[in-house]
Amino acid sequence: MSAGAYRLLEEALEAHGGHDRWRRFKGIASTIRTGGRLWELKGAPLIAVPRRATSELHRQWTQVTPFGEPDWTMTWTPGHVEIVAGDGSVIAARDNGREAFDRSFDGQWDPLNLAYFNGYAMWTYHAVPFVFGEPGYDAREIAPIAQEGTTLRGVAVRFPEGVHSHSREQRFYFGSDGLLRRHDYTVDVWADTPAAHFVSGYVDVEGLKYPTHRNVFTLRPDGSLDRDFDAVTIELSDYALF
Repeated sequence: MSAGAYRLLEEALEAHGGHDRWRRFKGIASTIRTGGRLWELKGAPLIAVPRRATSELHRQWTQVTPFGEPDWTMTWTPGHVEIVAGDGSVIAARDNGREAFDRSFDGQWDPLNLAYFNGYAMWTYHAVPFVFGEPGYDAREIAPIAQEGTTLRGVAVRFPEGVHSHSREQRFYFGSDGLLRRHDYTVDVWADTPAAHFVSGYVDVEGLKYPTHRNVFTLRPDGSLDRDFDAVTIELSDYALF
C-alpha cells in the first residue's frame, strides 16, 4: 500500500468512526428502498417496498427480506445463494452464482442472478470503507477529482482474491471531512459496465458513519457521467449494528 493511500485511508476510517470500533460488531442491518432503471433492463423489476438487508461484517454473508413474495427471504454467500419461503421450503438455490450470469448489457437476470447481485452489492456497501483496515486489501493513491465545486481525494483499492464484489479493483473518493462521497467501479456481471456511485446523507450509528442515500449512474466511454441512465437508487434507514 502506498504511503499516500495509507494516510488517506487512515483519515477516512477515523472519520467514519474508526476501524477498532467497527471490529467490535458482528454485522449491520438497514432498511432499504431500491429504485433505478437497471432492474427493468435486466427483466427483474423491483417494487419499491421497504426491505431489511442484513450483512455480517467479517465474512461475506447477506440476507434480504422480503425478496419476491412477502414471506420470502434470500441469503447470499460467495459460493451459494438461495431463496426460502416463510415455511422454510427452498424456492430456488444455486452454487457458484457468479458463473450463472448472461453478462451482456441487456441480458436478462433470473431471481437467483438478482439475489446474487443484491447480496454482494449490499455486503460491499455495508462493509466499506471499514473493511479496508483488514488484511489483504491493497491501495494506491490516485488523482483527485472535482465534484460540485469541491475536490475529492481518491484511492484505488484492490480487493483480496475470493472477495466477491462489483470488480476486483474499485476507486473510492473522499471529501475534505474524510467521508466517502463517490465510489467508481466496473460491474463484472453486467458487461463490465463502468459506474459512478454517489454517497450522501450520513447518519451516526453507535459512533460509526453510514450514508442514507446512494445513487448510481453509468459512465460514457469518455468517462463522463451519463445522468440519463440512473441505474440504481437506494434509500437506507433504520441502521442497527449487532
